[in-house]
Amino acid sequence: MSYLTVPGESPIQLYYRDFGGSGRPVVLIHGWPLSHEAWAGQIPALTNAGFRVIAYDRRGFGRSDKAPSGYDYDTFAADLHELLTQLDLSDAVLVGYSMGGGEVARYIGLYGTQRVAAAVFAASITPALCLTPDNPDGAMPLPGFMGLREQCRGDRDAFLPTFLTGYFSNPEELAVTQAQFDAALALAAHASDTALQDSIVAWATDLRADIARVDVPTLVIHGNADNAVPFAHAGARTARLIPGAQLVEIDHGPHGINVSHKDEFNAALLSFLTSL
Repeated sequence: MSYLTVPGESPIQLYYRDFGGSGRPVVLIHGWPLSHEAWAGQIPALTNAGFRVIAYDRRGFGRSDKAPSGYDYDTFAADLHELLTQLDLSDAVLVGYSMGGGEVARYIGLYGTQRVAAAVFAASITPALCLTPDNPDGAMPLPGFMGLREQCRGDRDAFLPTFLTGYFSNPEELAVTQAQFDAALALAAHASDTALQDSIVAWATDLRADIARVDVPTLVIHGNADNAVPFAHAGARTARLIPGAQLVEIDHGPHGINVSHKDEFNAALLSFLTSL
């Protein structure tokens, strides 16, 4: 097992795995409420294609420290910056899934693309899910996000299975096996209460200015039956805002397309990576 220390007033340890390989680094950033293990269906395909794959657990999730605070995108991006810096990664492809797309956007917004060769936004929450007067194309007003946090706070054990049912449905029928659903629920069990609750509020972050700074080749991949992060409000908008972005729309794809549509997802990701 490998850990790196994020320095600061209250240092924390982030768990990561470097799967080796001599090719271009591909950094995988998981979605809520999971861990790096949510990429199990992609890691062998990427390593077999010769890429050096690095996947890590966001603070508060998986095997990383359950920090009491820092569940905002500036901090998440700083954690990613530490990973890239301490592992001395360059020419890397950042692949952000769901809320992980927010890390990719905010990292580029704050730190630029000196270490980054390309970006992938997979079922990503970008560019701005929160519906506001100056963001009429958002999906939900702030009270909706706060309400989700309160539901999670009130009964986590009921909220997580309900959320994951929507996560894997397209839009009403479960698009994964019961074993795949149970595996995701088991990963969610490792997240702290604070990480789960505060990260929900982070989904409302406006990332449009960060997206505007993306100046590297970009893949946007999103299911058009996504209940959690609607395609029209997220994937389609993200692709429009990034000049030259490649958009792959997964037909009947739910939020969890890397599981439900693994082969189609992997083919699109590998095609993009090998084209760089």
